[in-house]
Amino acid sequence: MDATTTRSAPRYRPLEFGVTRARLREGANGVQYLRADQDLQPCAERMTDRLLHWAQTDPDRTFIARRRRLADGSTGDWIRISYAQALDSARRVGQALLDRGLDAERPVAILCENGLEHATLALGCLYAGIPYSPVSSAYSTISQDYDKLRHVLQTLTPGLVYATDARYARAIAATVPEAVEVVLGELFPAVPGQDQLPGRTVTPLGALLATEATPAVDAARAATGPGTITKFLFTSGSTKLPKAVINTHGMWCANQQQMRQSMPVLAEEPPVLVDWLPWNHTFGGNHNVGLTLYNGGTLYIDDGKPTPALIGETLRNLREIAPTVYFNVPTGFEAIAQAMKTDADLRRNLLSRVRMFFYAGAALGQPVWDLLHEVQEAEIGERIVMGTGLGMTESSPFAIFITSPDVRSGYLGLPTPGMELKLVPTEGKVEVRYRGPNVTPGYWRAPQETAENFDEEGFFRTGDAVQWIDEQDRHKGLKFDGRIAEDFKLATGTFVSVGPLRAKIIAAGAPYVQDAVITGLNRREVGALLLATPAVRQLAGLPADAPLKDVLESAPVQAHFQQVLDQLAASATGSANRVARLHLMHEPPSIDKGEVTDKGSINQRAVLKHRDALIQAFHDDALPFTLKPRA
Repeated sequence: MDATTTRSAPRYRPLEFGVTRARLREGANGVQYLRADQDLQPCAERMTDRLLHWAQTDPDRTFIARRRRLADGSTGDWIRISYAQALDSARRVGQALLDRGLDAERPVAILCENGLEHATLALGCLYAGIPYSPVSSAYSTISQDYDKLRHVLQTLTPGLVYATDARYARAIAATVPEAVEVVLGELFPAVPGQDQLPGRTVTPLGALLATEATPAVDAARAATGPGTITKFLFTSGSTKLPKAVINTHGMWCANQQQMRQSMPVLAEEPPVLVDWLPWNHTFGGNHNVGLTLYNGGTLYIDDGKPTPALIGETLRNLREIAPTVYFNVPTGFEAIAQAMKTDADLRRNLLSRVRMFFYAGAALGQPVWDLLHEVQEAEIGERIVMGTGLGMTESSPFAIFITSPDVRSGYLGLPTPGMELKLVPTEGKVEVRYRGPNVTPGYWRAPQETAENFDEEGFFRTGDAVQWIDEQDRHKGLKFDGRIAEDFKLATGTFVSVGPLRAKIIAAGAPYVQDAVITGLNRREVGALLLATPAVRQLAGLPADAPLKDVLESAPVQAHFQQVLDQLAASATGSANRVARLHLMHEPPSIDKGEVTDKGSINQRAVLKHRDALIQAFHDDALPFTLKPRA
């Protein structure tokens, strides 16, 4: 035996993986079909079955909680709603909605952010069998033209629109017809008098909650089933306006059972979540709210967010509430990893009982992954598995999940039980398509878009490209290979694979790069426009309130990114993955233009469309502070 030291395998906090083997069959023209090597077990027919179950078996358990909002804008103690209270409110609100004759043609639109009121109204809709649509609050409170909100409401034709307070007054005045009922109000208002709109009659939320439930609302619930529409979730939209994805009880329940089988930890004990992810997105609203309700868990609404102004609230909550599983986007995990290096209370509480971390929404850079593991091993002597996979609004969203703790950035894993993947060679890549009980029947009031997005065998065309993790062992599953629609050709005819290159740039620039937009269509070389993280200010050596433009153009920042670019160029193997020019974007992405989602992820196609003049100047050497490799 030689004297070389063999590094032992890392130790992980125990976590069972539900799907570790798959069945593969070959089709024509190189097409392959992939399924989990287990069937989907029976599940509830409707999500309200689970609400009734937990209200009867553990009525006093907290279903959802949020900190009290104070008049000065801060937050106080937790306000909790138990399963019994949630059921009582759902029946009352459901009765009030039935009395108004609402249905799929005249659903409920919820304009506000996550909250106890939002949850109460949504449960009332579910109970009465009346669809609702959680609309991005940014469309009302950040947008200046209200174009997306107007499009959403025109698509839905709601019979009732709800918002928490007068912050939504301008948006409602601009987009909601006078004939549509507006409900306003908070359960625990921080400032009295915010439940009125100038020049408009509104119904207080309390009036809905004061409605006495009758047997009619229970009969309405009993009449719902797997095919009943629960909600319409709008896609973020890139070059087109958002589409309304139909969600049904059957989709949602099947997906929750799929999650329990792929992630058995969810069934081992009632999950506890601390979560900020917006409910108008499928990750927050279907995945996380759903797993809480389905498994009898508790969801603590986090009013923080992975931004410099709000991350402090998230850290405060994680010092106090210990989650059993924790979900976030990559920018959130990066901020938490950095904070844990020096915050002992955060490390101690967050890592005390968490069984799994889980990220989605964008690529998680390997340096962030490594930092999390480093902090975990120092604090608790073991690592926490970082779960991830692939899904989308149209799949409820859970579709593919990892098979072991041996995960690297970009790994996806195997399909969840009951779902079939179709792997289709497309333009030099392999597109993954979905078919299963968790897949949407289509887009609301958009038959052409629905037809275009399903193939001749009924598989949904995701537009996501995948590769095998190991060609010799298909049971390890798949890894991400970018979005096919994002890939492009250089003028030389060489294909640029955007997803892997984007991930490589983010990793090389960590922790100072939030995202990268890859350019070079019909050009001779690849470029990258970078969106920097707040941490870049530490490099500049300028006052904390210095304009972002001055920070990005400072000598230390430019010198750092010159080194990053040189390293990227040195590791390139050809023109398709060699970044030949780089620029740090001064102007933040616009939500009005669809360049950024509520989760903070960048929409490549929207940025390329709306910043065409900047990109042309970038490639024509007319854009100042453009970096190029020195060798």
